[in-house]
Order: sequence, then C-alpha cells, then structure tokens
Amino acid sequence: MTQNATRETLRDEERAQGPDEGPPAGVGGPRPRRARRLLKWSAAVLALLILGAAGAGYVYYRQLNSNIKKDALNLGDHKVAKPTPNAAGQTPLNILLIGSDARDTEQNQQLGGARETFGSAPLADVQMLVHLSADRTNMSVISMPRDTLVEIPKCTDPDDGTVYPASDGRTMTNQSLGHGGPGCTVATWQELTGIHIDHFVMVDFAGVVAMADAVGGVPVCVDANIHSRDGQGHGSGLKLEKGTHPVKGEQALQWLRTRYGFEDGSDLARARAQHMYMNAMVRQLRENATLSNPNKLRRLAERATEALTVDPGLDTVKKLYDLSNELRTVKPERITMTTMPNRYVGARVEPTEDADKLFRLVREDIALDGRDAKPEKTAEKPPSDPAADDADIAVQVRNGTRTDMLAAAPGRAGTIAGLLREQGFTGSTADTVGAVSEKRTVVHYPSADLEGDARRVAEALGIPARQVKRSTDVSGVTLVVGADWREGTRYEAPEEDDTTPESAKPLNGADDKACMHVNPAYSW
Repeated sequence: MTQNATRETLRDEERAQGPDEGPPAGVGGPRPRRARRLLKWSAAVLALLILGAAGAGYVYYRQLNSNIKKDALNLGDHKVAKPTPNAAGQTPLNILLIGSDARDTEQNQQLGGARETFGSAPLADVQMLVHLSADRTNMSVISMPRDTLVEIPKCTDPDDGTVYPASDGRTMTNQSLGHGGPGCTVATWQELTGIHIDHFVMVDFAGVVAMADAVGGVPVCVDANIHSRDGQGHGSGLKLEKGTHPVKGEQALQWLRTRYGFEDGSDLARARAQHMYMNAMVRQLRENATLSNPNKLRRLAERATEALTVDPGLDTVKKLYDLSNELRTVKPERITMTTMPNRYVGARVEPTEDADKLFRLVREDIALDGRDAKPEKTAEKPPSDPAADDADIAVQVRNGTRTDMLAAAPGRAGTIAGLLREQGFTGSTADTVGAVSEKRTVVHYPSADLEGDARRVAEALGIPARQVKRSTDVSGVTLVVGADWREGTRYEAPEEDDTTPESAKPLNGADDKACMHVNPAYSW
C-alpha cells in the first residue's frame, strides 16, 4: 500500500461527501506526510490511527466504513453545555474510551474467559475520559475504576424505544453499558462529572489484540516474576519475569486485564497498569512505528474496524483519521494519566472530594501537569438578557447541605430565602419538599433569558460567577445552598487550588521508569 494511495482514498471520501459536509466539530488539522507518523497514542486510539493509513481503493475504504458499528452518543435526558471557547475561538475535545468485555463472538469468548457470560449484557470494564486541551498542547486522561459506585441515569434506547429506568441508588459503573449501550455510559459520566463529552470510542477484547500487534510490542515492567493465576483459576494468565519486556497480541490483552497479582489486587492497580501501557505505547510509536507490511496493515485495519463502536460523529474512516490528527499533536511529556480519586465502600469504591476537584480542572481546561501559563483575568461576558429588578426575580432556594457523613443542616433553605427577601428579592421562596446534596453552593437557571437574573442573585450573596450554571433540571432561578454553607448568612467563596490532587496518582507520559509492583503471592 503506497502513501499516495492512502491520500487518494481520503480525497475520494471528501469528494463523495460534497462541499457542505466536513469533519465533526473540533476535529481536523493538517495531515501528516508519512502514514507512520500517525501512530502516536494508546491501544484504543491506535484503532483510529491504523485506519488513516489502511486504504486500498475506494471499494475497500467503504468496506472499512461498513465495518464500523455506530451507536447514539448520549441516551440520557440531561445534557451538559459545551465549554465556552477560549480567546482564539478554540474548545477542548472530550472523548470517552470504553473497553467492553462483550463475549458475543467466539473470538471474544476465547479471549475474555468467563464463558458462562457468553451472550449476556456487556460490561464497560475499562472507562477512560480523554481530554484534549482547547489549544491542543496537552492531554489529560481520567480512569474510572469499574467498581465505582454511581447513580446510572434513566437511558432510552433510540433504536427500539426501550427505557432503562435510573438505578435504584448507586450501582457499579460498568453496568451502565447494559442500559442501552455506550450512550448510557456517556450519560453516566456526564451526570457525575459535569463534563461535556464530544465522542466515544468503544473497543472489545478482539480489537485490543489486533491493535497491540500493530506496534510490534509495547515495553512493560514488573518488579518481580508474576503469574496472574490463583488456585481457583482467577487471573488473566499473564506470566512475565522480573524486568521490562515487550508484550503484544494476547499477552498485551493479559497485561491490560490483570488485576490478580498487581499491588493489592484491586481495579485501581489494573488502571495504573493500563496507564503505564498506554504511555509506553506513545513513546514506542514515536521512536519506531513498525507498520511497513501493507497486507498486515490491511488485516489489522479490518479487525480494528470490526472491533470498534463509535458515535455518529466518528462513523467514517476519514472522521477517525481527522481525530487522530488532533491527538497526535500532543507530546508524551504533556500527557497526564490519572485515576479518579476514590475511597473504599466495602469491596467497592466511590468518588471523593478530590475527584470533584479533578473533574473541575478538566471542565475548566486546566492542564493536569501544572505547566499551563496562568490565564489573565478577563471580565465576565455579560448575559444576553440583563437582570430584572430584584423584586421581580423569582428564586427558589433548596437545602443541599447533606453530605455522605452529615445530615442536612436544618432550616437552611428558609434562612437563605429570608436573607434574599431582606435584600429585596421578595419573590424568594424555600423548597421544603426534601433535601438534596450539593458539595458547593450553586445558582442554576434553565435558559439564556434567565442567566442575568441568576447572576444577580449570586452577586447579591457573594457567590462567584463560576458557580452560576445553566441546567435543564430546573424551571426557574434556583439557589442550592451547598455543604460549603451549612451555617451563617455570609457566603465565603472557597479559594481555588488548581494543582492536580496526589490521590489521582498522576503519571506523566514521558516517565519510562514506571514499574508495576507484584504481589508476592503471585510471584514465582
């Protein structure tokens, strides 16, 4: 396969689309001159990169397009607003990578083990949010352990109209995939983090094996001999001697799946091993891409596309190629891998306050490596519709002071509603139906015409403008008194700390000394 043929294939697709159809929002950029320069990221994203170099004529190209499975982006009712563009008009790009344990094919069944689950609802056992900064200089990745307890929102399958009700309390996040597909996993992430997700890419076991072969092996390190297998047959089967070894094919999959044998045997250890693998792949591909055999490349492209499920914004090889161009701009030293900060709840985990901080940093497009220049303070853009007179602004006040450890502070909604009335907001009322839970005091508004009113309420109480947020869950201006205002009538805005919490266990993409600790019980 020649490089010219690859470029001709992409031009054919552009002509077939016509002049009015372009790449999805936020996707684009100059094409590289050499196909192998595309290969610069992780196992999941490698699928995208292979496609850009795999064309073999228009017919073959369309075959690859038909291999790619499509699914709706968001199956939930709640939508998160897109981030505001920076001064240059750029916006961040957020992609949810999902590793499915689906065993719906013979090959996946053989690779995945647990044959009794053949044909059952798949689980989203790997979930990573990839955040590409607005200026495309840095990348942040947040892994959510599959054992994380979350509330899965109501999801509706657009294909058959099946409604999956919201979970009754908290349940493991990996179950979200069985509530209609990857769009429910996206909805769950958006509900938890408040981060707008632009795309998802889901890959199954077979796809991981195919993509690992493409790079000729990824170097990984263990600090002792390891065999991930116990007396009951638990474990991935990974067997390595102490030191650094290149893994590929099924052995690479074993590394990515290993839990028994790494550190404390939890899903947290597995996430760290995945981060090391992805970072090593980035470095390996920058040093020497090995895709020189056209036939091998073609087979890999076919298997990769067959293993992919994406949202409609990434449903062609060209769109995936354009996305790869966006991702390849970031150097390894500007990639930061993290695990969502958490604490144990029995055998499961739940997000902590540090997780909220990590989500905020991503929402506000603050680099997790701490190398961003401090932004200059800019004046807040005035709302499109100015505020009404204070007496004409209707405000509902809710008590959101309940926490995991503390009951709601009694009477807070009534106290703050009374304070607002004293300040001239005579339309202020307390919602006494029930307490909610909000870590930080926030003013919600449902539509642009009420933004000015919401900002005016926040200003009167000393609440920063960053805590005024649009939400489709309210019908009017709604003040939720958070756990940060459990007493008193004066709101003290917390100081913002923009450093990445240590509990996120950040790993820099250029760190080639990282090595997984082996549990002695699994050493030989």
